[in-house]
Amino acid sequence: MAVIKPFDAVRPRGDVAHRVAALPYDVYNRQEALEEVEKEPLSFLSIDRAETQFPMDVNPYDQKVYEKARNSLRTMINKGVFIKEGQSCYYIYELTMNGRSQTGLVGCAAIDDYLQDVIKKHEKTREDKEIDRINHVDICDAQTGPIFLAYRSQKAINEAVKATKNNTPLYDFTAPDGVRHQVWKIDEPNTINTIYHEFKKVESVYIADGHHRTASAVKVGLKRRSEHPSYTGEEEFNFFLSVLFPHDQLMILDYNRVVKDLNGQSKEEFLQKTAKSFIVEEIGEEPYKPMEKGTFGMYLEGVWYKLTAKEEICSVDPVDGLDVALLQNHLLTPVLDIKDIRTDKRIDFVGGIRGLKELEKRANSDMKLAFAMFPTSIDELFNVSDAGLLMPPKSTWFEPKLRSGLFIHELS
Repeated sequence: MAVIKPFDAVRPRGDVAHRVAALPYDVYNRQEALEEVEKEPLSFLSIDRAETQFPMDVNPYDQKVYEKARNSLRTMINKGVFIKEGQSCYYIYELTMNGRSQTGLVGCAAIDDYLQDVIKKHEKTREDKEIDRINHVDICDAQTGPIFLAYRSQKAINEAVKATKNNTPLYDFTAPDGVRHQVWKIDEPNTINTIYHEFKKVESVYIADGHHRTASAVKVGLKRRSEHPSYTGEEEFNFFLSVLFPHDQLMILDYNRVVKDLNGQSKEEFLQKTAKSFIVEEIGEEPYKPMEKGTFGMYLEGVWYKLTAKEEICSVDPVDGLDVALLQNHLLTPVLDIKDIRTDKRIDFVGGIRGLKELEKRANSDMKLAFAMFPTSIDELFNVSDAGLLMPPKSTWFEPKLRSGLFIHELS
């Protein structure tokens, strides 16, 4: 059963929270991160991406970069930009985008739940990306980016969250991208007790976004355990910062694909081979957005097509039945010879937040072909995780993104 505990947070003062809050560290390349920090010196990217404080020829993974992150965090605490709560609390974090809200609970999940598969994964991690965050967390002695977790909605937790939202929020601001962020504090002992024990009844929690941050937090915790062999399990390094959302409030957007070429084939040859596994319908110049599972939009040479997976390639397998797997197994690999989308330079990915016009733009410039996907559902994510399987890369795109810097979990 899930252990989600309250924690003594470090968080920004109310009057500067909107300036501190930043999109996740991995949303930006180095130049983009630098530009954000130059625009807003209080941006948490100055800590999450501390290489922004050095010349461009400094290796972003140099030891001194992580030490700069630690020192910057301590300086901002000492100057009062960040305050220490002084007591263990939960928080409610609500994000509203385009009139639609999702409300999560901020707390700390247990690394033992991750190790024992109470917290379930659906994505493979890369060691190099883990090492970066391991160093960042370990040297800063704090977790600075929350993990995006999901759970099957529970009435008692929903009611506790709803009641707390009647209080005045700690933070209420709209970011430059139009997303509204509201935060409330839960410090009432009975409410804390209710939430803690209701989560103990939850059988499984799922990583929605943040597999690398989770794996890194767990490895730092295990490292600290080895350094403190008399640990009790209650130390802060045994837990990691998380925001947990009920499944029925989450929206997964499409994660679309663009391809460099037709693998040496003519348009006619390509369409003929595609038609072996998919029903191909020409739509015209109007962008086609798939509206149901098993359908795909395809853009080629100024024309949109609707692809519908033929019955014989559909599958009830949790992974093989995913639309991203159908496209991979029956078109990208056999027709276009793209076998490993993690490493093949002929394919790129476009988050659904950017729209179909971005697919047209890419296919008309640096790429040749675009595929618009029907979004993976949260139930499909749960099914894959419950089966102990992994999704193909780039299967899910979550919006809106959690901001970093609003909550910091110190490890000692």
